[in-house]
Amino acid sequence: MTSEVETYLANLPADRRAALEQVRAVINANIPPGYEEGLQYGMPTWFVPKTRLADTYNGQPLAIASLGSQKNYMALYLMSVYGDAALRTWFENAYKQAGKKLDMGKACIRFKTLDALPLDVIAQAISKVPVDTYVAAYEASRAKTAPTAPAIEAPAAKPATAKPAMPAKAEPAAKPPAAKTPAATKLVVKKSAAKPPAAKKPAAKKPAAKKATAKKPAAKKPAAKKPAKRR
Repeated sequence: MTSEVETYLANLPADRRAALEQVRAVINANIPPGYEEGLQYGMPTWFVPKTRLADTYNGQPLAIASLGSQKNYMALYLMSVYGDAALRTWFENAYKQAGKKLDMGKACIRFKTLDALPLDVIAQAISKVPVDTYVAAYEASRAKTAPTAPAIEAPAAKPATAKPAMPAKAEPAAKPPAAKTPAATKLVVKKSAAKPPAAKKPAAKKPAAKKATAKKPAAKKPAAKKPAKRR
């Protein structure tokens, strides 16, 4: 496992490799016995071996610290500080007293140079958490968050009750024959004798317009001849 960590460090740029190798040496020199070092989550990690704690939330060995080289910074992950409020308070105060600026998320301490990291504070933080203490804190945390199923009680058996005897069915009384409704009488409508159609009066003829006849000129009577004068 250590060879995998060394291979990881060998592939880093020279300045980052030198910085992370020194941080690694500090952790290995101060971490309590019982932890192991290996490559986990793609970076050097210190964790509780599965022989000591097999049941973890993700099936992976329980990590306490990791080192990583990110794109814009290097990172030291201190999961022990993240999970213990008292230890975090001490860590923040010690970091401040060391005159260093702490750039930390939940567990990730970001730094760009080795000089930005107070190695003595890192050494003390690592040494403060023995394996047994770390495992006990982890198991207590899981016990608080584990859902508890409510106890299911078996339903009480209902006392057998005698079913009431069903009364004998009385035969239905014979129904009187239904009165026949008289057939509907047809209304006979007397047809009134058909009246002969009234004779149509001939339409009054309009007097024919008198044709205007041209008056013939009266015949002129021949003028009476005067008697010839005697010679």
